[in-house]
Amino acid sequence: MQAVLLAGGRGTRLRPFAASFPKPLVPLGDMPVLEILVRRLRAHGFDRLTLAVGHLAPLIEAYFQDGARFGVTISYSREGEPLGTAGPLGQIDDLDENFLVMNGDLLTDMDFRRLMDVHVASGAAVTVARCNQDHQVSLGVLTVDPNGFLTGYDEKPVLHYDVSMGAYAFRRDTVRLNIPAGTRKDMPTLLLERIAAGDRIATCLHEGFWLDIGRPEDYGRAQDLYESNPALFLGEQE
Repeated sequence: MQAVLLAGGRGTRLRPFAASFPKPLVPLGDMPVLEILVRRLRAHGFDRLTLAVGHLAPLIEAYFQDGARFGVTISYSREGEPLGTAGPLGQIDDLDENFLVMNGDLLTDMDFRRLMDVHVASGAAVTVARCNQDHQVSLGVLTVDPNGFLTGYDEKPVLHYDVSMGAYAFRRDTVRLNIPAGTRKDMPTLLLERIAAGDRIATCLHEGFWLDIGRPEDYGRAQDLYESNPALFLGEQE
């Protein structure tokens, strides 16, 4: 099975940690976050990986090489200029009929094989991995009627959302027909375009752990969680 890992971003939100090397190579414990994902994918049966690279690509290519030492086959797709989170897919020629796509900076205990199984069974154009997240509002939220009179007061409510995990399963034809090579496009734009066109976009709920390592505070939390139980995220003992 095939997976595409998006590893071309500049990691500006994670500075200074990602100032001099690619964000996917930021270490958790004794290995880069992208290696943790590679090992988890291998454990779940994904043995053919494509790394979509851009910013400081030679450093990523030098670290992972052809993937042999990780037990997988790794190829690379370089973008000459930033193409967004969906655009890089249009440059990859050898896509499987169904394949995974994910950001290269995730920390999760998700079963990626299950994501693929849910996608294939649904027949959807794309399947989006989702999880539940709570957001604590730090202010009192007012409900006001059309005349400006107060009708409700909710002090520091907790809001509940279904959020994208930055992991997707795709049908190859969805890429071929809708992402011309060299076109910049972000994933939300692509998904909304396909919904408007009548395509079915499925979701797969993950009830375990997920963290987007986007900010310095997220990185600190990820360090603590990974070092407390590496096997949970590597998937090699599941």
